[in-house]
Amino acid sequence: MTKNRIKTYLENGIYHIYNRGVEKQLIFKDEQDYSVFLSYLKTYLLPKDEQSLIKTIIDSKSSYHDKNRARNLLKMNNFANDLKLIAHSLVANHFHLLVKQKLRNSIDVFMNSLGTRYTKYFNNKYERVGPMYQDVYKAVLVESDEQLLYLTSYIHRNPLRDTFVNKEQLMSKLHSLPSSLPEYLGERKTEWIHPELILPFFSKHNPSLSYLSFVKQTDDFSPIPNLLLDI
Repeated sequence: MTKNRIKTYLENGIYHIYNRGVEKQLIFKDEQDYSVFLSYLKTYLLPKDEQSLIKTIIDSKSSYHDKNRARNLLKMNNFANDLKLIAHSLVANHFHLLVKQKLRNSIDVFMNSLGTRYTKYFNNKYERVGPMYQDVYKAVLVESDEQLLYLTSYIHRNPLRDTFVNKEQLMSKLHSLPSSLPEYLGERKTEWIHPELILPFFSKHNPSLSYLSFVKQTDDFSPIPNLLLDI
């Protein structure tokens, strides 16, 4: 049985969600692909401004493009009240999302919407057909604070696997990799990412007890063996 294929969903549960390309092929080939995936997360996780969208549709001065975009956004699923994205990282052939859901079926509906939309974009862009993911996405329940903290470190360090330099150089790249780490370090504020669920466990004033120090020093992920993706 594929690891973590069977999912047990709980109300207010926190889950590590991940998937990778079929036969480990790339699902992000350039910067545009990363940006599009993140833009989809944004539209799903930010509250939908329905009044503004309706105004765009009925405004005679709105362009056809703007009206059509507003109609599509108005019809699109929105999960702002159902999900909180705690952390994420995107790697060339896979992705990681750490999500807290409100209702038992929130994640399943969200992932089906995200997966279908990104696959359509990817297949259109690269003129391909068929599934782009190796299997159904995996989701595993986080059961303790220790698991939660180690998992955020694992997720933020994961893009380093794609680089081939020494450890000191690797650490210097943490800030620029496609992940939510800048939100955790106060370098960027993104309304639909929620580091505030993690940062109270760490010190704002003692560098040795900071979140960045924790990420840099965490090499052993044995506390969370069942939460990880076998790359």
